[in-house]
Amino acid sequence: MKTQGLDGWQDFPSYLDLVTPRILDTMKRAGLRITVFVVGKDAALEKNQGALQSIVEAGHEIANHSHMHEPWLHLYSHDQLQADFDQAEAAIEKATGQHPKGFRGPGFSTSAAVRAMLIQRGYSYDTSLFPTVMGPVARAYFFLTSKLPPEEKAKRKGLYGNFSSAFSPLTPYQIQPGLLEMPVTTMPFLRTPIHLSYLLFLAQYSLPLARAYWDTAMELCRLTQVSPTLLLHPTDFLDATDVPAMSFFPAMRVPAEKKIELVRHTLSSLRSGWGTATMGQIAQELTRPIIPDRLQSDLQSLNLQTTRP
Repeated sequence: MKTQGLDGWQDFPSYLDLVTPRILDTMKRAGLRITVFVVGKDAALEKNQGALQSIVEAGHEIANHSHMHEPWLHLYSHDQLQADFDQAEAAIEKATGQHPKGFRGPGFSTSAAVRAMLIQRGYSYDTSLFPTVMGPVARAYFFLTSKLPPEEKAKRKGLYGNFSSAFSPLTPYQIQPGLLEMPVTTMPFLRTPIHLSYLLFLAQYSLPLARAYWDTAMELCRLTQVSPTLLLHPTDFLDATDVPAMSFFPAMRVPAEKKIELVRHTLSSLRSGWGTATMGQIAQELTRPIIPDRLQSDLQSLNLQTTRP
């Protein structure tokens, strides 16, 4: 609401108590553990404690989505970044018992300064890059529909990433020494978005079209050996009757039941084509030191010898 320029955000309204059971039920049915990027300010509010605890109790990973969810993080000074990370980490750890090791910038906002901060604070991975040609188009649509004055629009000029990011890799890579970048997956070759908010934008007009678009993306991922990550938002489980204040968000007129049906379709196809894990688990596996087979065999023999009575 703040990003959109709407009043009422100052009260920090929340729909976590409504949407969290829907998310957890969907993931339980699919047999999945996922990574949940938590906004620090949400974690700091007592009314959200129960919902966040239920996410942890269900076995999901908790990661950092900044403290105030301002998509102009790339404009922050060093001191502002430091304060944001201090507040977010403290609130998230107090509410969930987990210290985050992963980060996603709000609105895909990132910079070299943000990444340096992640390395300094011991994060193992970032997932803020959105390799798509549609970033500027989505930003133009946002500006067209928002009620922001010019000075506020200037703050948001980096929203949804830059066109140059469309040419960055789709697979995880070391973006800076000591930090793994796990980009949001987009359509191979075309570099158009494939996460749920965009699928639901298509589903407003045709649910079969949205499914076909997703299935095409998965086939291209298989052909190009891209292991996809699936980005979900809470609004992918909600509609305008649930949260009238969010009716401006794309696809909020699609009934929540229809949205969840599409979510289940994407999760099912992912599980049928790939093994699944949290982003933290994947990052840990990708950064694990590779030991040559011969040395691994010697170590196993040594372990057997040293543990023998």
